[in-house]
Amino acid sequence: MEYRRLGRTDLNVSLICLGTMTWGQQNTEAEGHAQMDYALDRGINFFDTAELYSIPPRAETQGSTERIIGSWFKARGNRDKVILASKVVGRSENTWFRDDGSPAELSRAQIEEAVNKSLKRLQTDYIDLYQIHWPDRPMPWGSNPTIFHHKESDFHPIQETLEIMRDLVKAGKIRHLGLSNESAWGAMTFLKGAEADPSLPRVQSIQNAYNLLNRTYEVALAEVSMREDVGLLAYSPLAQGYLTGKYLDGARPAGARSTLFNRGQRYETPGAEPAIRKYGALAREFGLDPAQMAIAFANSRPFVAATIIGATSMEQLKADIGSIDVRITPELEERIDAIHLQHCNPCP
Repeated sequence: MEYRRLGRTDLNVSLICLGTMTWGQQNTEAEGHAQMDYALDRGINFFDTAELYSIPPRAETQGSTERIIGSWFKARGNRDKVILASKVVGRSENTWFRDDGSPAELSRAQIEEAVNKSLKRLQTDYIDLYQIHWPDRPMPWGSNPTIFHHKESDFHPIQETLEIMRDLVKAGKIRHLGLSNESAWGAMTFLKGAEADPSLPRVQSIQNAYNLLNRTYEVALAEVSMREDVGLLAYSPLAQGYLTGKYLDGARPAGARSTLFNRGQRYETPGAEPAIRKYGALAREFGLDPAQMAIAFANSRPFVAATIIGATSMEQLKADIGSIDVRITPELEERIDAIHLQHCNPCP
């Protein structure tokens, strides 16, 4: 396993991060435990979860993934072996996150409630990386949209959020701050706030979608990552499984996420299938599994701190982790870029 430094912290995280959002719906507690056992044995020391999970969001399953991780910590007694990341939801009309039934927002009371409940479910007294799942301010669909529509609405200032997170760090409940589904403007505003006031926590990572069908992170945020030491935690490296080719021609395999939940519209745009076919053919030409090539591409980017994988079976998990041994050669990268130029970000 390869390890990379998380931002400017003293933490070295595995390049492959274990995503957990299926645990509690598509996966049972026992299956979640088995995945964590296997991942840890393969050198993965970085797990990602959220108060929102499992997916899709539902009142009756909210928090289930954190509870499964917590029961594993208790059973194994190995909290010290894992760098744990979780998230607080951004602004949402959903009312099941908070005890008083309020819509979610990044107020002090709500953030403090969220972190305390996450710590209880996780059966730990600290979270290594606490991320804002999406901004409190209104955002276009996708953090780096190819079509931008500006929206106005009330929101809690970023400075206020930084002050709340500072207090959570001081209380020992979180160690570091991360962002998710964030833009270049948002990331730099957080960074400038901490630069102006060293008592405020510095952002250490940004968790955004990044895959062969959506390389929009490269447009502005990649330079932020490189120059500010704020690594990308790349989620959906397989584009919710679409880059495996299993959904081509409208196929819906039994037990697959889009079959169960019909939530794959992001990867069903008019330009998606032609690109998926070309990337799949390229992988096979080089003797590679399309899924492993897609994950290995994310792994190979210098602005990536970790690539978040998610699997519903041990077979998938083993293959995804195996991507660590796949090398993106200069020739292969040139061919990938040629396809990208023909089919530029069809699924932002």
